[in-house]
Amino acid sequence: MPRPVDTVIDAARAFMAERITTNAGLRDHHSHGQDTQPPVQPDAVAFIETTEEASRLLALCHAHGVPVVPFGTGTSLEGHVTPVRGGISLDLGRMTAVLEVNAADMDCRVQAGLTHRSLNTHLRDQGLFFPVDPGADASLGGMCATRASGTAAVRYGTIRENTLGLTVVLADGRVIRTGGRVRKSAAGYDLTRLFIGSEGTLGVITEIQLRLHGIPEASSAAICQFPSLGSAVETVIAVMQLGIPVARIELLDEVQMAACIAYSRLEGLKPAPTLFFEFHGTAAAVAEQARQAEEIAEGFGADGFQWATEPAERTRLWRARHDAYWAALAAKPGHQGIATDAIVPISRLAEAILGAQEDIRASGLTAPIVGHVGDGNFHTVILVPPEPGGLDRAWELDKKIVARALSLGGSCSGEHGVGIGKREFLEAEVGADALEVMRSLKSSLDPKGILNPGKIFLN
Repeated sequence: MPRPVDTVIDAARAFMAERITTNAGLRDHHSHGQDTQPPVQPDAVAFIETTEEASRLLALCHAHGVPVVPFGTGTSLEGHVTPVRGGISLDLGRMTAVLEVNAADMDCRVQAGLTHRSLNTHLRDQGLFFPVDPGADASLGGMCATRASGTAAVRYGTIRENTLGLTVVLADGRVIRTGGRVRKSAAGYDLTRLFIGSEGTLGVITEIQLRLHGIPEASSAAICQFPSLGSAVETVIAVMQLGIPVARIELLDEVQMAACIAYSRLEGLKPAPTLFFEFHGTAAAVAEQARQAEEIAEGFGADGFQWATEPAERTRLWRARHDAYWAALAAKPGHQGIATDAIVPISRLAEAILGAQEDIRASGLTAPIVGHVGDGNFHTVILVPPEPGGLDRAWELDKKIVARALSLGGSCSGEHGVGIGKREFLEAEVGADALEVMRSLKSSLDPKGILNPGKIFLN
């Protein structure tokens, strides 16, 4: 008697042909993301091209109780795409169309497999851009599923604030459309926000209506280095509390800067605590914002701003920042990386980051600190030594950093999501009653538990 998953594969071949495959290499590629979770191969990989195909495949999987795990670009950091119970890895990488751009209303509709960089390439001649940039060239559907953020969130918000509506395929194959093109609505439950951050456990996002922004008249970027990590963090707090509308403000500690200097060849910079700034607006506004920020930084002992005025130089600096994770791994060949994702209220940022630095020193591990500190979000890249007990030591450090963030009124995850890696912290953060409400929503929308099982909830 055939297994249920084999029945689904055979039935799906009727409308997908060779785009549903049991090829071992493709199954291995879809067995993990960019994390330290043990890889698990799916039984098959389905490369869907339309919402209708996703609907037909999910209806089949629902009928036979076969797990389905959505897969975008595989850049998630918390085990989201690992098919822990086998089943079908639903690859949306071929759904890359820009379906419409409404320049007058500053919105667009795209398929979920499109990446944010590809969208901005498409928009570049229309005076518009999409600002949410998580670093990796993630798919927009994956960004919605994990409630992604990035370097520009301090000015433009996260994916949540920039998503107007979704097309979602439910567990049983039904297709619903949430939200729309208007900037606000008071009609019924906010289903768009329900699916944003649901990590593929409530439905599969196939299309997205996004809010766009006008390319600013002027922009400038600068790097500022500090005598201590504490002085850099205090600068961030002061800049934000004074309401200076920075577009980006990023922190790298001395360990991360040393790694970035080596990896990205940032000549003329020291391995010292560093802030990356960017300012957007009119030429006059940008000049005023930069002057105010520089005065604050100098008050905390900074060396002064080093400006990147040419677009190519700005791009090079921000590429170095986005490559920080890879730079950290390159600094310790043979090590894996666990990326923590704590976030705290801005007034508690110094306690959180300096406390994390103390924990890192006590652990004896190498863990560079980097973060989107303008909204209180910071990461440590805990480098896992390739030795017995190394992974356990790294996870113990991760737990200490998260525990401190929670004690300061923060969250275990500012932008990476829960997945597998953060499941144990969720009840401590939201409470048992709220967690039970989440479980009830899951069971209502996915009664057979086929959608990305093993994620968010411990059992």
